[in-house]
Amino acid sequence: MSSDFEGYEQDFAVLTAEITSKIARVPRLPPDEKKQMVANVEKQLEEAKELLEQMDLEVREIPPQSRGMYSNRMRSYKQEMGKLEKDFKRSRIAYSDEVRNELLGDDGNSSENQLIKLREERAHLLDNTERLERSSRRLEAGYQIAVETEQIGQEMLENLSHDREKIQRARERLRETDANLGKSSRVLTGMLRRIIQNRILVVILAIILVITILMAITFSVRRH
Repeated sequence: MSSDFEGYEQDFAVLTAEITSKIARVPRLPPDEKKQMVANVEKQLEEAKELLEQMDLEVREIPPQSRGMYSNRMRSYKQEMGKLEKDFKRSRIAYSDEVRNELLGDDGNSSENQLIKLREERAHLLDNTERLERSSRRLEAGYQIAVETEQIGQEMLENLSHDREKIQRARERLRETDANLGKSSRVLTGMLRRIIQNRILVVILAIILVITILMAITFSVRRH
């Protein structure tokens, strides 16, 4: 189950990286290429949403005790998806043909100040896009470290759980051994007691026999 989820994760990472790159290129393209690029990004965003749905279904099939880590990763991916959609929307609106016509005028007779303002805003958006990309990479690196740390912690907890089970089994075996030793001790004590009783009985019988023999000899002597 986790292998399927990780496969979807890899596909999602590759797809979102392509989408991020294309969103950054949209404002720099001429109108015709921009229209084609926008359609391409829209298609890839739909594919990313489908991947998220598949990943969400996989998470629901994971046992509850192991589901927490995957749920946290899903929340991060959904946030990343929302960020991509917002960036794409801003990229389309900021430099759409409609906005450019509004600033410059349909007749192409807009003032030089409006053109300068448009260029400044374009440069500002490009700077923001680059900063967002750098921040996204840093967040991804930090998230990866957090995931690895969580995995290490989970492995340590599992190891501790296994060690605890081993210790408990060892204690149970010690209790069983103590119980068996106690039973053996009681059996040996009983056997020793019977041996002593038997020896005492033999000694008594031997004494009685000796006394009987002596009495028989004494009677025999007296008769003669």
